[in-house]
Amino acid sequence: MGGLCLRRKLKATFMIYFDNVSKIYDDNSIALQDVSFSIEPNEFVSIVGHSGAGKTTLIKMMLAEQRPTAGQVFFESVDVHNLRRQEILDIRRRIGTIFQDFRLLPHLTAFENIAFAMEAAGRSDEDIEADVPHVLDLVDLGDKMWNFPHELSGGEKQRIAIARAIVNQPDIIIADEPTGNLDPINTYEIIQILKKINDLGTTVILTTHNKGVIDSLKRRVMTIEKGKIIRDDKEGKYML
Repeated sequence: MGGLCLRRKLKATFMIYFDNVSKIYDDNSIALQDVSFSIEPNEFVSIVGHSGAGKTTLIKMMLAEQRPTAGQVFFESVDVHNLRRQEILDIRRRIGTIFQDFRLLPHLTAFENIAFAMEAAGRSDEDIEADVPHVLDLVDLGDKMWNFPHELSGGEKQRIAIARAIVNQPDIIIADEPTGNLDPINTYEIIQILKKINDLGTTVILTTHNKGVIDSLKRRVMTIEKGKIIRDDKEGKYML
């Protein structure tokens, strides 16, 4: 009993905790095999692996979009796959997501795209008027507030997407291949913004194929291969 209580106490100190998680799909393909790891508050963790290695499944588990075949996934001390739908939605509001393809609404301006995320979270008009300009300044796009997505470069679109992801002050940012469509200069700028967000106290989880990004970060790197974590280095490099 004492050991179980200690285990629960330890899990409560983590933002995310995977406990022997496996995922086998209906076609018997194995996406994850006995995966265990923890991510602490304010960590910057990169997850690397070839296409099909299991990175996407890992992210979907964190967001409770897929259930494990075996094992448990915890957000803080809560097993996310034992929650009711509303409780899962509450946890997802504490996680900001950034994607390779930006996912901006084309008919809305930069301001309106970010405001839309705030409205969905039930934020007031006063909060929107105050916070949207602030996060646009944080990503150095205060002068693009009323531009539509088609008027922005790829790097600018991704910075708007980052602003949208952080405007509700999430505990975690999951950046899934956020520089995959960007040139080296914009890639550098996006990574600097993610580092700034992490420095301000937000946990950042990054998936990427970009060796230069990983090697320059000098942060924790988890390497996944064929559904298994084969390497977890505190100040790692891209090794595949």
